[in-house]
Amino acid sequence: MTTHVSDANFGEEVLNSKEPVLVDFWAEWCGPCRAIAPVLDELSSELAGKIKIVKLNVDDNPGTASKYGVRSIPTMILFKGGEAADMKIGAGTPKAGLTKWLESHAA
Repeated sequence: MTTHVSDANFGEEVLNSKEPVLVDFWAEWCGPCRAIAPVLDELSSELAGKIKIVKLNVDDNPGTASKYGVRSIPTMILFKGGEAADMKIGAGTPKAGLTKWLESHAA
């Protein structure tokens, strides 16, 4: 199950993480965000210990979304060592493609 983060704990949960972190920028009203959520939940379990997957609601946490230039959702940004390392926009990538992408960034 993915963890929810906020503007308040983003630094602690994402930027200070020892392992790479995928942040899913999403909103309740976003259909594609809801469509990709089960895939991210599965990957969170399958890649536990290698990649941490978290969700940030852009409506409730506009500061972090703005800081990283998130203009459309879903946007997934992979952070390594406290820095944004890679990004995917949209929900069009199948699970196999997301798995390969994330494993290429695994610690």
